[in-house]
Amino acid sequence: MADPVRVWLVERTYSDDEQNIIILTYATPDGKRDFRKERALPSFSGPGRETKVSLAVDPDNLGHVSDPETREAYAAEVERVRERHDPDDPV
Repeated sequence: MADPVRVWLVERTYSDDEQNIIILTYATPDGKRDFRKERALPSFSGPGRETKVSLAVDPDNLGHVSDPETREAYAAEVERVRERHDPDDPV
């Protein structure tokens, strides 16, 4: 694995297919790259299933954010989250 890249939680959405799936979107500080993680809603309960505000991920697992407005929104949200949380904080 290449050196991991730090990404920050910028968005939580529910899947459209009503399977109780939550999609967590993390982004790089510049908003240009993202990482998406799907979790079943029941997996959010219990002490061992914390959702971290930040992850270190393999750069090969990052997507590219092509929309300029989305990049700006992600970058602004990363800045806000970084000001309020340490990387290992749960949300």
